[in-house]
Amino acid sequence: MRLERRPRSSEPASKQKLRLWLFLLHASRAIELELRARLREEFATTLPKFDVMAALARKGAGITMTELSRLLMVSNGNVTGIIDRLAAEGMVVRLAHQGDRRATFVRLTRKGTQHFAAMAKAHEAWIAELLAGLGREDTDTLVGLLGTLRAPANGRSQSS
Repeated sequence: MRLERRPRSSEPASKQKLRLWLFLLHASRAIELELRARLREEFATTLPKFDVMAALARKGAGITMTELSRLLMVSNGNVTGIIDRLAAEGMVVRLAHQGDRRATFVRLTRKGTQHFAAMAKAHEAWIAELLAGLGREDTDTLVGLLGTLRAPANGRSQSS
C-alpha cells in the first residue's frame, strides 16, 4: 500500500481534521480490540497488565507506584489494582522505597520478566501482522506525521 496525497477537498480544513481524527480513532480501537483478544486468548492476561509490565520492563531496576501511574497516565488506584493482581501471580514484587517510607517501589520478578518477554515478542508479531498493509516508507511517513501530534498533548498548540 502506498500513501497517496489526495487533492484537497472543498471542505473546510476543520472538517477534514475531524475526519482524520475519526479514522485514527477507529483504527486505534480496532487494533486495540484485536490485541486485547489475543492477549486474553494466548496469555490469559489483559492489556492493562501488559501495559504495566511493559513500563516495568523499560525501567528494569523498578519504579515507584506514583511514577508508574504518571507514566501510564492512569490513577494510582488503577495501578494499585493491577499491581495487586500481578503480585498475586508472582509477576511483580513490591519493595520499600529507600529514603521515603510512604513510597512503594515495584519491579518485575524473574518470572514476570520471562513472561513479559514472551508476550512482547508475540505483541510485536501481531502488530506487524495487523499493519502488514503498510510498507516501510508509508510507515516511516505516518510515524513522522503522527509524531507532530505530540505537541498539543504537551501543552503546545498547532495552527490549522
